[in-house]
Amino acid sequence: MIKQAIEAYSGYIQVQNADYFDDPGIDNVFEPTPSLMAQILADPNVKVAVPRVESFALASTGNLSKGVLITGISTEKERMMSNPEQKLVRYRITDEAIRRLGKKVSPAVMEKLKQNRFASFTSQPDMLLELELNKESKSTVKAILQASKMKSRYLTEKDDGVLISDRLSKYLKVGIGDSVILMGQGYQGVSAADLFPVRGIVKLPAPDLDNKVIFMSIGKASEFLSLSGQITSIAINLNETDEMKETQAGLIERISDDRISVKNWEQLNPTLKQQIESDSQSGQLFLAVLYIIIFFGIFGTVQMMISERTREFGVMVAIGMKRGKLAMIVALEMLFIGLMGTVAGLGLSAPVILYGYYYPFKITGDMAQMYIDYGFDPVMPMAWFKSYFFRQAAVVFVMVLVAIYQPVRSILKLNVIKSIHG
Repeated sequence: MIKQAIEAYSGYIQVQNADYFDDPGIDNVFEPTPSLMAQILADPNVKVAVPRVESFALASTGNLSKGVLITGISTEKERMMSNPEQKLVRYRITDEAIRRLGKKVSPAVMEKLKQNRFASFTSQPDMLLELELNKESKSTVKAILQASKMKSRYLTEKDDGVLISDRLSKYLKVGIGDSVILMGQGYQGVSAADLFPVRGIVKLPAPDLDNKVIFMSIGKASEFLSLSGQITSIAINLNETDEMKETQAGLIERISDDRISVKNWEQLNPTLKQQIESDSQSGQLFLAVLYIIIFFGIFGTVQMMISERTREFGVMVAIGMKRGKLAMIVALEMLFIGLMGTVAGLGLSAPVILYGYYYPFKITGDMAQMYIDYGFDPVMPMAWFKSYFFRQAAVVFVMVLVAIYQPVRSILKLNVIKSIHG
């Protein structure tokens, strides 16, 4: 959720006009002076800071129109933030593509293409994986790629064209080379209206953004909205996201300008924060139940092992072994088995996590539609190896330590006669 909506678009922190948060209108802008940018980039935790111009307008093509979010970007700097160039749609299954393929593909492949009509893909591997075409012949794959290829290209700093988001382009029925009319209000009530050629189509991971975003160069956006070089925000991504609030406080102190405010993503998007907190709480409850099940599984196994070896322990104590020494040997044995189990668990789960990270589980059907309705891409990727991965092993090992207590106590209070006679 954070990667799609925050890291890949809005940033963890934004620098804005002091009045913009309460009144996000095009009149509440500021000038990104070199000294201001230098102050922001001076913070060691700031990974990238990109200027943005954001405003709403009405997009129209023929009889179709829709409210859109105009995003003016510095095309070079934005590569380090949302990177629209990487999200350019390279292939799309259109009616024209299906018609051109005709009898060049098998009926089974044709049926699959029809089921995925208007599906868009940002790369060849993504398309082959999504449509399950890896097992098809090279000639079939080549024909499909040629028929569905799109000539999307990225913007230049002085470009007068736009990039339009994938779902929005389907709604407005525009393609590369078509034009879109944008009408809105510029700075201090100036009328803003112009015709923009479509240079490319971008597929944004967050469906909510994919339904409304139009990118243009920051210079063209400034000209369109009569801003004279002013911007609405500076989006910032961080090296250490856990230090977001400390970085925010540092930037406020460093900038020290009442006309400028510094907000973090939790302040800018409280709804998303609440969704994440709710999901986290339900996840913690599930994890607690799982821990209880695991603990009693370990405890039951240990108790069974001790019960089966009671006679053995009785004989060993009877022939002279001290109870304390016997308890220590059993404890070390349990610790060694527990260590082997946790290491084996880490080793066996690592390949599964790697596969899930590079090839996320794709949700389909009604569940996928529910994800889209909530504003998220219908995929479930696994997180990369971080502290959570090793923390689970540590928790399980602590469970082993707790489970050892009962057998050690039983050995120290062992009744030799009863244990030998069963």
